[in-house]
Amino acid sequence: MAKLRVGLTGGIGSGKSAVAAELAKRGATIVDADVLARVVVAPGSDGLAEIGANWPQAIRADGALDRAALAAIVFDDATARERLNAIVHPRVRERGAEMERDAPDGIVVHVIPLLFEGEFWRTCDRTVLVIAPAEVRIARVIGRDSTERAAVERRIAAQIDPAIARRRADYVIENDGDLEQLRERTGLVYDRLVRDLAANERPA
Repeated sequence: MAKLRVGLTGGIGSGKSAVAAELAKRGATIVDADVLARVVVAPGSDGLAEIGANWPQAIRADGALDRAALAAIVFDDATARERLNAIVHPRVRERGAEMERDAPDGIVVHVIPLLFEGEFWRTCDRTVLVIAPAEVRIARVIGRDSTERAAVERRIAAQIDPAIARRRADYVIENDGDLEQLRERTGLVYDRLVRDLAANERPA
């Protein structure tokens, strides 16, 4: 067998984590960029040391990263945000590449919130987009993060237009129903990815 690299994305609150969990149940290897972004800035990491060198006020007394303080620093400062991305993103990509290399043959899903905002999607064999109605997304994030509506709306506005993302995606999963519907739709996409993998393995 071979591997099929799949990029999975969706705006905040769209339900991509639920889709990733369902894909994992069906046998896919999941490489979650958000999880890796935490790993590469864990206490004792060189990523955290570099952040501390740039923004010492973002390091707590116990040596861990103060995420709220760091977010406040970079949210409205494009230069600081670019500097932070230059620290975190290469390390995340390196860890993700290692996980893909070590994964068994089959479908390897890279969960990347800003997949279409960067260029990684162009290296994927297939891309999957999860879309949900804006009001559903807003309510979901408010309930999950106990944040204010205005803050959620700003985060949504900062992400790629879903219409543009839809045009770039190979497969789109509409998350406008209940969890069972989402599982069924995810299963249909997984079956198509399995067929795509099989097609890639056929001799030319």
